[in-house]
Amino acid sequence: MSPHLLAAEGSTQALVKFDHPPWLWPGFLVFVVVLLLLDLFVFHREAHDISLREAALSSGAWITLGVLFTGVVWAALGGEAAGQYITGYVIEKSLSVDNVFVWAVLFGYFSVPNRYQHRVLFWGIFGALVLRAIFIFTGVALLERLDWLLFVFGGFLLFTAWRVARDTGEEVHPERNPVLRIVRRIVPVAAEYDGQKLFTREGRRPLFVVLVLIEATDVVFAVDSVPAILAISRDTFVVFSSNAMAILGLRALYFLLAGARDRLVYLNEGLGVILGYVGVKMLLSEWIHIDSLLSLGVISVILTVTVVLSLRATSEPQPEPEPEPEPEPADDGEQHA
Repeated sequence: MSPHLLAAEGSTQALVKFDHPPWLWPGFLVFVVVLLLLDLFVFHREAHDISLREAALSSGAWITLGVLFTGVVWAALGGEAAGQYITGYVIEKSLSVDNVFVWAVLFGYFSVPNRYQHRVLFWGIFGALVLRAIFIFTGVALLERLDWLLFVFGGFLLFTAWRVARDTGEEVHPERNPVLRIVRRIVPVAAEYDGQKLFTREGRRPLFVVLVLIEATDVVFAVDSVPAILAISRDTFVVFSSNAMAILGLRALYFLLAGARDRLVYLNEGLGVILGYVGVKMLLSEWIHIDSLLSLGVISVILTVTVVLSLRATSEPQPEPEPEPEPEPADDGEQHA
């Protein structure tokens, strides 16, 4: 299907919007709902501790599904849209890793048992999909009407890149979160959980409090990731589908990576470089077109280098501390005098 341009001739291909077949949006939304229902009522109907093996298999399945969906986009919208989709998918997946580690801090702070965490993340992912849809449709509509916002978004991405790269990895303190203070005034918080129920009778600690904080953190991360993907494409379906397919696999990725934060020591620097790249791409998009596949290659190389350097740095044996010198014997010369 031939794309049509949103702007005058000579504009970049990032401004291309594609002709959507009538079945595309309804079919995709039904597909997402089916995946969510299968995950909730079939694969994780009963609360249980998720092992590392189960998390690895689930994460691999979700990533495979997300990559294979590139073929659906190609068949429906063409090769250019498919390139934008897979690039957006990789960007969203990489930027979501930091969000995963924040979830680990929240679950640790509230002492949420492993077997209950999946239910909270399920509803957290559902809420994230709704919030991302609002962000994406609003962002695309604004960029279509206010061209100068392109430079605002690009500048914001560069600022975010600098902030992320300089992040020292200081510990997150949930107790200082203003959202938590508001929720605690409304929802009673006690010392025990009542299974995996979000709402419960007084005297139990509701998982709803944790869910609200997870949604609040996703809003913060969406402010970074949505402009980054809008630098790749302005087509609402391409942007939303790449976001949705990446987000759907975050639960499995969380259980796989929750304990790996100390190993990815260069993660912030790598994410900062990625955000900086897409920020520059957005700022230059009015004059220079950078192909989506080239962007995919650049981002993939940055991620690979980040992971390899991080693993090498943390796998090198740490130097053993030098033994403290033994204290010299007391001078007993006076005894021999």
